[in-house]
Amino acid sequence: MPELENQTNESSESLAVRGPNQTSRYVNPIALSARFADAVEEVIEALGEVTIVIRRDRLIELMQFLRDEPSLKFNFLSDASGVDLGEFAEPRFAVAYHLYSLPHNHRLRIKVFLEEDDAWVPTVSEIWKSAGWLEREIYDMFGVDFVDHPDLRRILMPADYEGYPLRKDFPVKGY
Repeated sequence: MPELENQTNESSESLAVRGPNQTSRYVNPIALSARFADAVEEVIEALGEVTIVIRRDRLIELMQFLRDEPSLKFNFLSDASGVDLGEFAEPRFAVAYHLYSLPHNHRLRIKVFLEEDDAWVPTVSEIWKSAGWLEREIYDMFGVDFVDHPDLRRILMPADYEGYPLRKDFPVKGY
């Protein structure tokens, strides 16, 4: 988004910017990554969207900030999704959170990468109640654990089902 690079703000600390002729606003990834420098691993700007890749251990702190900061106010978790990058990829899994601010019309994607043998993240269901169902679906389909989730159990597959159907190493015809 060249608009973000060329934008001059009244305050260099501003976390939200608006480019010319844009009907939606975007989070200033530079200001946000400066505030959480030790947590942000990568900022990706592509096709008008901003994705911030963060470390798992700072997920809750960042998410609470994104919800509570008045200039951001991400009060809606529109989606959470799991990704299996393949059994030979390092890291193998990712969890992506799609956030939206109703008052400011901001959109942001937060992504956490996870190793296969250490596939867990802390739950954000205490921050956004809608995360409860979304995290259960990711757990059920990919086997990613959500620590401190209030009701982590299968939601789509039978309780006694073995395996995780959306993993790339899952047999096409099942077990």
